Amino acid sequence: MEGTHDDNGNYSYEVIILISFVRYGLTMAGSFNWESDDVVGAIFPLISPVMAYFFSSQIFANRSIHQANQRLEAVIQRDERERVARDLHDTLGQSFSMITIKTELAKKLLVKAPDRVASELVDIEATSRQNLQLVRSIVNNLHQQSLSEMLVEQNKALKTAEITLVTLGEAASMQWPTRVQNRLAAVIQEALTNVIRHAHAGQVVLTFSQENKQYKVVIQDDGNGHRYERRDSNGLLGMRQRMEEVQGTFSVTTNRIGTLVALTMPRGKTV
Repeated sequence: MEGTHDDNGNYSYEVIILISFVRYGLTMAGSFNWESDDVVGAIFPLISPVMAYFFSSQIFANRSIHQANQRLEAVIQRDERERVARDLHDTLGQSFSMITIKTELAKKLLVKAPDRVASELVDIEATSRQNLQLVRSIVNNLHQQSLSEMLVEQNKALKTAEITLVTLGEAASMQWPTRVQNRLAAVIQEALTNVIRHAHAGQVVLTFSQENKQYKVVIQDDGNGHRYERRDSNGLLGMRQRMEEVQGTFSVTTNRIGTLVALTMPRGKTV
């Protein structure tokens, strides 16, 4: 009821101003001039509530977008923590368990078979060195972009170029191994940069999928496929090389929609 009362008050204000404006026009018939100061003075209070409403709506909309971006950054940070925890568990957990088992065995052999202790210690040393390399690899991965980080940055660039980004299967792709995300993120970023520079597109669709033996990404834009980029350019050669280094595939084709870029990467391959 309170909101209705406020709305009625706003409407009454507009009606009073409008009636005054009409009355002025009738009174000044024959000498009415749209450019006169009186007319401008009458129009301003009529449109000022509309202008105030428009500007306040923009303020609230910008605040909402800012809050949404903050939430998105928080989600990305959480996902990154989960990704690191998953990598540590998958790569280091088993190795440290093996070190524990071998250490316990070496302690027993000190009593039962001292001559076998040396070989067990050699294995423990080798396993420890491997774990050190794994830790360094994980730390190095942290300095590279995940798919979520890359998409946030590229979406900003696409919006600036007035290109709409649509993703399919994005949530599932965030669970892909870090090394896979790093490799694909670099290639996808280059492909989206080409869309911005050459395609003259209005929309680009990214589709992420995972089959039994490979990860797959398809990038489809609705632009001018013939202007995507020269097929022998350094950009395309670089993307193809990145995928071939991990026994993956890279292809660029044109269709009735625009340009289609397809990436595949076999599961279980190291990067």
